[in-house]
Amino acid sequence: MEPLTSKKKVLEQKPLTFAERMYLPAITKGLSITISHFFKKEATIRYPEVEREFSTNFRGMHSLKRDENGKERCTACGLCALSCPAEAITMIAAERKPEEKDLYREEKYASVYEINMLRCIFCGLCEEACPKEAIYLDGPIVPSDYLRKDFIYGKDKLVEAPLVQK
Repeated sequence: MEPLTSKKKVLEQKPLTFAERMYLPAITKGLSITISHFFKKEATIRYPEVEREFSTNFRGMHSLKRDENGKERCTACGLCALSCPAEAITMIAAERKPEEKDLYREEKYASVYEINMLRCIFCGLCEEACPKEAIYLDGPIVPSDYLRKDFIYGKDKLVEAPLVQK
C-alpha cells in the first residue's frame, strides 16, 4: 500500500546522559511521589471504630413501622412486593383474630413478611409504593454474615420495637 503523502517524518533521538541511562531521574521522581503520600490525609476510614457520615438520602436496612398506638402499619396489600424490581419481598396475608386487635390496625395483616437482602438493590421503590407508610429504608448498614439463610430477614428483624407507654 502506498502512503498518501510523499512527506517523510525524520525523527532525531538525542543521546541519553549517564544519569538517564542509569534511570536516576525516574527513580528520584518515583521516590518523591511515594514520600509525598506519607504526608497526605488517609483515605481509609477505620470502620468498626470510626463510622462514616452518610448523606441525608442514604438508604439503609428496611424497617416496618408502627403507628402511634403501637400497632403494625402494614396491611399486607402487597404493593411493596409488586414494586420491587429484584423480587426480594415476599409476604403472606392473614385475617386478624379478635384477640390480636391491639397488634394490627386493619382486619388483614402480613403474617409472614420476608426480605431477601442478597436480592435487594436498595432502590426505595417499596418505600414509595406503600400507601400506609409502613416500610422505610432508614436503618443501619446491613451487617455482613457467612450464611445465605441469615440474609433473609423476617418480621422479627424488620418490625421496630413498640413504643413504651408512660
